[in-house]
Amino acid sequence: MPVATLLPFTATPNRKSASPTSFRLTEKFILLLVFSAFITLCFGAIFFLPDSSKLLSGVFFHSSAVETNTRTSPDSSDSGSAANDERILAKIRKDHEKALPAIAQNRPQRPTHYRPGWGDDCILSFIAYRPYMMKHAWDSYRRYAWGSNELRPVSKQGHSSNLFGSIKGATIVDALDTLYIMEMFEEFDAATDWVEKNLDFNVNAEVSVFEVNIRFVGGLLSAYYLSGKEVFRRKAVELGERLLPAFKTPTGIPWALLNLKSGIGRNWPWASGGSSILAEYGTLHLEFIHLSKLSGNPEFAQKVMNIRKVLNRLDKPQGLYPNYLNPNSGQWGQHHVSVGGLGDSFYEYLLKAWLMSDKTDEEGKKMYYDALQAIETNLMRKSTSGLTYIAEWKGGLLEHKMGHLTCFAGGMIALGADGAPNEKTGHQMEVAAEIARTCHESYTRTALKLGPEAFRFDGGVEAIATRQNEKYFILRPEVIETYMYMWRFTHDPKYREWGWEAVQALEQHCKVEGGYSGVRDVYAATPNHDDVQQSFYLAETLKYLYLLFSDDDHLPFDHWVFNTEAHPLPLIKKDKTDRPSKVE
Repeated sequence: MPVATLLPFTATPNRKSASPTSFRLTEKFILLLVFSAFITLCFGAIFFLPDSSKLLSGVFFHSSAVETNTRTSPDSSDSGSAANDERILAKIRKDHEKALPAIAQNRPQRPTHYRPGWGDDCILSFIAYRPYMMKHAWDSYRRYAWGSNELRPVSKQGHSSNLFGSIKGATIVDALDTLYIMEMFEEFDAATDWVEKNLDFNVNAEVSVFEVNIRFVGGLLSAYYLSGKEVFRRKAVELGERLLPAFKTPTGIPWALLNLKSGIGRNWPWASGGSSILAEYGTLHLEFIHLSKLSGNPEFAQKVMNIRKVLNRLDKPQGLYPNYLNPNSGQWGQHHVSVGGLGDSFYEYLLKAWLMSDKTDEEGKKMYYDALQAIETNLMRKSTSGLTYIAEWKGGLLEHKMGHLTCFAGGMIALGADGAPNEKTGHQMEVAAEIARTCHESYTRTALKLGPEAFRFDGGVEAIATRQNEKYFILRPEVIETYMYMWRFTHDPKYREWGWEAVQALEQHCKVEGGYSGVRDVYAATPNHDDVQQSFYLAETLKYLYLLFSDDDHLPFDHWVFNTEAHPLPLIKKDKTDRPSKVE
């Protein structure tokens, strides 16, 4: 009831009667009780009946449709009419255009999300339309661990890995583009403010060159290209310059670890013969090419192009790239080959370097397709029941194990299938689909419906972890990443169904009051949480889930490539006169 209608019934003390027919005091008291009860009933209906927030905002505040929709419960069964959905989306687009007039044409447009009614559960639409999983993860981090690198969601405190040395805010930088893509602009602004005031690279500490590059440099570059905010470009270039001393080796193959203040580098003590690792020195290319473009300093690009020169001079056993390379001698270390840990993103960056160059980097293209052929010949196998997997190669012998990290390969192969030589596009799409199926099986064969860190195909088992130290799940994104790519290229609804299964498992077994946690054993009936919300959960897992349920024209592949931390970087277009490249 409008407030104005309540005013005539408000009693005023010591007010004299205006006519002889006025009520006596007792009658006034009775009427007052009646109307008080009526008012209480009205307000109770507004505040406590279902959808009361909608009613309250409509009566008192006249909230917009967008504001009302963002307050709808995720498990509400009232999804609204199609016409109302169209009105909401039109309002969102209009507000988006007003708020972001400076965004360049190549930055992602507001997607037309799938509205309630798709599939059997309207929550499928909700994942894309209102990123409540991201909000819970972000709000928990902000409440309990703001400024720390990561969150301990069970104990509700900050967590810092030695990968980042004394650099702080890994989750903030890693999540910047996800916040922006999901239109969580208030949170994005808070993160931007923290970066401007608190992100400091002048630290006397040793960091992982690889991890700092993919999370911090990649996150800052992506945030710059999406928002246009200069602070991100400046910070990315500053950090890139601090990483350059890592390349001061006899071969130019960078060290794995670097003290950002002293510039002194070294390799992991456990790496074969003091070697650098393929997936680490091979996963700098995308970011360093963009650093050269944004800074005007060609040194960044020269450093990563030199890595290719070193690799191309070496003989490859069976056409394969071993995981270890000595930066002093320029020779391979132990002959261990993996498309999972220690090797994975090297192959990914060969393909994406070619795509990012607007398909002008012929060297990267050749290196990728040659390596993929060697992988298919030497590492890909089929299990007894027909599951395709990618084994590991150690000194000529196969270990029939496939890591969760290897599951990214389904998406990679699908992404590169269109450019495959010798009319192999169809074949490579089939291989990509088979790998996606295998990785899905690794999830469905566990008690928690979440995938183990590694699974095996020997001793009578298939797609199952047999060792205790391989049964954990740390919120990794690779399987969902492959679902996203396979959905984009095939539109087979099973990939969304599989993604929804993963959402349900994450919500049921990983979500805790203070965020999302990994689990120590996916085969146990009850989850034992590891108490870490990894920064890549916000950067990759939740972003790929969001894109899986969004339209294809949201961050389209003909404009963007994702670095290995899922940070989108724009293609670098060549102009027709062969002048220096420009970023589209």
